[in-house]
Amino acid sequence: MEGPKAPKDPTKKRKSFYIMRGKSVAGSPQPDGRGIQFLYMNDGRMLSSARLVGGIEDEEMLKLMETTEGFRRLVHSIGVTVEADDRELMTEFCLQMYGHRDVYGSGTTLRMPVQANGMEHILELESCRWSDDDNLPGQIRFEFPQAGALATVAVRFYLQDGFDAPEVEEEEPVDFDSPLYRQMLEKSLVQTGNNARLKQAIDRARRGEDVTVAFIGGSITQGAGAIPINTQCYAYKTFCGFCELAGRGLDDNVHFVKAGVGGTPSELGMIRYEKDVLREGSVVPDIVVVEFAVNDEGDETKGECYDSLVRKILSAENRPAVILLFAVFANDFNLQERLAPVGRAYDLPMVSTRDAVVEQFYQKPGSGRVVSKNQFFYDSYHPTNVGHRIMADGILCLLQKVDGQEADEDTLELDKIEPPIGGAFERVRLMDRSHPFSEAAIDCGSFDRVDTELQAVEMDLNLKGTPEFADNWVHRGAESGGECRPFAMDITCESLLLVSKDSAANQVGCAEVWVDGEKVLYADPHVNGWTHCNAQICFKSTERKRRHVEVRMAPGHEDKDFTILGWGVV
Repeated sequence: MEGPKAPKDPTKKRKSFYIMRGKSVAGSPQPDGRGIQFLYMNDGRMLSSARLVGGIEDEEMLKLMETTEGFRRLVHSIGVTVEADDRELMTEFCLQMYGHRDVYGSGTTLRMPVQANGMEHILELESCRWSDDDNLPGQIRFEFPQAGALATVAVRFYLQDGFDAPEVEEEEPVDFDSPLYRQMLEKSLVQTGNNARLKQAIDRARRGEDVTVAFIGGSITQGAGAIPINTQCYAYKTFCGFCELAGRGLDDNVHFVKAGVGGTPSELGMIRYEKDVLREGSVVPDIVVVEFAVNDEGDETKGECYDSLVRKILSAENRPAVILLFAVFANDFNLQERLAPVGRAYDLPMVSTRDAVVEQFYQKPGSGRVVSKNQFFYDSYHPTNVGHRIMADGILCLLQKVDGQEADEDTLELDKIEPPIGGAFERVRLMDRSHPFSEAAIDCGSFDRVDTELQAVEMDLNLKGTPEFADNWVHRGAESGGECRPFAMDITCESLLLVSKDSAANQVGCAEVWVDGEKVLYADPHVNGWTHCNAQICFKSTERKRRHVEVRMAPGHEDKDFTILGWGVV
């Protein structure tokens, strides 16, 4: 191989910082056969990555990254490295700016082909064409020619003159076999609680009987940040560890159910429990791990929905074990103090990832730190493969401890325990097109179509997304021919929740919920700004009576779309 006759002088390296380093990515299947890894940068995620991975503490620099204009003032060029087993593999790096007029359509998308051979490729921003409608950095994508491709990537920002960044700190790999690691896991055990139900499940599995381990939660339970999402997530790692502890091997007598839905709290979890975990009665879980400690900030009831969900699970005839898992965000946040009283009231096993990792994050390497934030977090909210393993190992630490204990007597009597936060929604059930409610008479009006553009999640071991709430009602303003009639129903119940679809699309509009002639809810799908499921309380009561409910398009939104995904009925 010959080199150039007269190599150019090397370009002086600018100051730089990483926002991704050693990050695993995978090409999720797309309709056209390609694989794409989406990495969202909006809502403070890019700033969090700059802090976590790049060590940036300068508030002026961080603020500049909140807008496209500021980003261009700060960043001179972007360095991208991709490594894969197939070094000939070509991928395309994309950085998309979200637009003002059209979030996904009117902003600039920067693109650069990158070969997966570990060589850094540089994209200079000055050479790019920019849209006049750019608002803010929205997402990074790695686009592969086929689905399932795996790679490790690094992305760093080279700075304009006048800006500085700290030197990159080298990190030692996490030693999962060290005494320090085991000590860290021990701190995750909040309490073993009454061990009767857990020990029964372990003993039954060991005898070769069928046992099902289920997981319900938000995006962390879905597997976000794990690469690949189906086998590297904490849920599957916990399942594998349980099989090793008590089962006869994988895919034998121990069965796996994963039902995480990104961006959703227990307010939605309690409504979808029968559909997503019990699978309409075909699944009877013996152990259920509940993970909503970082999603429930959006719960209107500040814990009553969580309490209600836990009571719903515990009340099943087969008396399943419930493990409460408290995950953590990169800013050290979770709702453990709010939710732990539920575990104490029912004497449940509780595991806190926050208690295990946060304190040691702030120790120096060699002086107590086992894992850094950069190693644990994939982004501001989700764990890496390392983080998912630590979460799973915390649960397995609990299971091993319980396995070595004497069995308690199962003394739990729910009807004798006052719900510590509230149990008004314990008997909530889903109502949609395929789950009718005998005491509801429905006229769907112009909400007479079915929406197929839905949030889809990777259930169990599947990589293909399963649409959530597919049996819905949607008003299509552009297709209605000017007709806009309300969704109307007469229903006898105590309490009612609307489950609707959020979206960033301009064609989606707002709706109002009226009960007995009074407006009780204004549903704006753009508040959250992405396609996902949103549960909101229409009314909460202890009185069971007949009510007339209408969903009307908000004034001025009659030509827009609005999707009723379903109802939560008590």
